[in-house]
Amino acid sequence: MLVLLPPSEGKAATGEGAPLDLGSLVLPGLTGTREAVLDALVALCRGDQAAALEVLGLSEGLRGEVARNAELRTAAALPAGELYTGVLYDNLGLADLPPDARERAERSLVVFSGLWGAVRITDRIPPYRCSGGIKLPPLGGLGAHWRKPMAAAMPELAGDGLVLDLRSSAYAALWKPVGEVASRTATVRVLHERVVNGVTKRSVVSHFNKATKGRLLRQLLESGAEPATPAELADALRDAKFTVEAAAPTAGRPWALDVVVTEL
Repeated sequence: MLVLLPPSEGKAATGEGAPLDLGSLVLPGLTGTREAVLDALVALCRGDQAAALEVLGLSEGLRGEVARNAELRTAAALPAGELYTGVLYDNLGLADLPPDARERAERSLVVFSGLWGAVRITDRIPPYRCSGGIKLPPLGGLGAHWRKPMAAAMPELAGDGLVLDLRSSAYAALWKPVGEVASRTATVRVLHERVVNGVTKRSVVSHFNKATKGRLLRQLLESGAEPATPAELADALRDAKFTVEAAAPTAGRPWALDVVVTEL
């Protein structure tokens, strides 16, 4: 199973070791694209800081993030699994996974990024700020910039097993499974079900979407389940006491799994 994760805006403040080595990251075929994005980001952040804040979508209070980006080439790095600290990662709790579950996480989890493309949780990268949805001069929109190199690199990483796609829309734009890979890919949507004036209603959740995805991924890793298909994944989640609704898609499209929660 390969699990595709979004990054998080929340990150560790500093690295703790040697600086970035682009050649050490997973998917070495992406090195040239990583170099181009990194060069463009560093150049932007070493120039007009007000312009950099605007491009990166940051407030004046986050000017320090611009200064940090300017030093990415020499900044201390740390494993991606320790870098990201947002809601999904808090609920996943990589730091205290049991050894067997941690081994499965290191083998299966891949984090998408506007700066790096995709990294394993063991890949060492420095703290940075670069959303996948921005337009970075002179490269343009990062989603479009990454699409071709990711399309060439990702199928090999996906192998012939299940792909569990937990990414948000900005990072799903970097690579879209197609053809045979799409048929064994499952996306997850979290729905909140509640009764209002005697009527059962459902709504898509946002913040708690991330929390639920973190919890369900942790339970999958701890259970030792090795689902090979989206249908087996739905069964594994039900075994973990999640309410899951699944419908087989049309040919060449991912499965869509709805995880229904009654409490947030």
